[in-house]
Amino acid sequence: MEDYPEIVQKGISLAEQGVDLAKNWLLSPAAWSQFALLIVAFLLAIFIARRLRPRLSDLLTPPEDQQNIIATSRRFVLIFIPLLLPLMAYLFTGVGESVTRSFFGSGAVIAFGKRVFLLLAARILVNEILRDPFLKLLGRYVLIPIMALYALGFLDFASAWLTATVVSLGNISFSLMSLVRGIIAGSLLFWLGRWSNDQSHAFISKQNEMPPATRTLAAKTAEMVIFGVAFLLLMNIMGISLTSLAVLGGAIGVGLGFGLQKIASNFISGVILLLEGQATVGDFVELDGGEAGTIVKMTARAAILETFDGRWIVVPNEDFITTRVVNYSDSGSANRYEADFSVSYDTDINKIPAIVEAAVATHEGVLDAPYPPDCELRGFGESGVDFCVEFWVNGLDDGKNKFTSDVLFLIWNALRDNNIEIPYPHRVVELRDKAGK
Repeated sequence: MEDYPEIVQKGISLAEQGVDLAKNWLLSPAAWSQFALLIVAFLLAIFIARRLRPRLSDLLTPPEDQQNIIATSRRFVLIFIPLLLPLMAYLFTGVGESVTRSFFGSGAVIAFGKRVFLLLAARILVNEILRDPFLKLLGRYVLIPIMALYALGFLDFASAWLTATVVSLGNISFSLMSLVRGIIAGSLLFWLGRWSNDQSHAFISKQNEMPPATRTLAAKTAEMVIFGVAFLLLMNIMGISLTSLAVLGGAIGVGLGFGLQKIASNFISGVILLLEGQATVGDFVELDGGEAGTIVKMTARAAILETFDGRWIVVPNEDFITTRVVNYSDSGSANRYEADFSVSYDTDINKIPAIVEAAVATHEGVLDAPYPPDCELRGFGESGVDFCVEFWVNGLDDGKNKFTSDVLFLIWNALRDNNIEIPYPHRVVELRDKAGK
């Protein structure tokens, strides 16, 4: 045994102790009585759980149309019904443990059974209750192995070995236990942060009385606060002094001053945009650089525009502050468009405005306010008299809306119904012979 590593020697010693303990259990009346109590407790838990589970399900299941906080809480508690069997077995075993210790002064077998029931509860939790893929992965490869070590009585030994094992990386040294603790705590904290961020974002999005820009700013602020708190908690759990972050903060400040100026500028510009609300999600904007589209998302660094042909354009937030931006849909304001047409010189042009304005006003999308359709004489062209009709609509004349096209159809039909000719260019071609005659 002396030739084996220390951990192997410790494992062999624990195995020998386990064999001796098993022999004592098999030959001890107290152990047999405890085994009997475990079986009785488990069978009693099965009997009561089968009768109690349907009643609890009926009691906790709310009507489908209820969506208040009480109904939500009842649905949340309902998903833990599968834990009823192992938890009741654990409870009955605990009662049996107190009885055996009072009679025999020993309860090792009962204590082992209780740990096995907790392992069974952890397995049910991971396999039947958890739905989030990350939590299931964490439960399958972290929670269940830890509970298995606890059930076998090896958890204290494993914890001591991880604590005693120190890893050194240059001037930094840490134990494996702190690394495992940090991975587990960090995974849980940032999952909880992501879940909290989703819930807060959903809650803020439902506050319709708030302006869209304010809702976006509140959601971003809540996100930064949640993940900032999660980061500070993780540093505290891992034993990293928060005063050491001051040096890191100074280094980040220097980096912002030199290499991250654009990122800092875009971040501050994004905050200004959210505060002022001059451009927000849902607005159709056009920038001096030619970028045009509907804002579908605003991040800390840039705004994402979606064009009518389905393409996404990422525009830095700074461009909205330093360049001219045309907002076609700010606060839902109406937009004015024009449709040009011509009539023949043989037409009584005094009749044209009334005919065209009445025809354009029949379109369901054309507004009477701020101004009704207005037909204006624009000039005398080479082939006919040029007119233009101005009209106001809500929305943009592109994508799903074809306002100008619809108005031109109405003008064409109105002029045709009134026997008004729409001219086309006429050209005079003069032919000469070689003599120039």
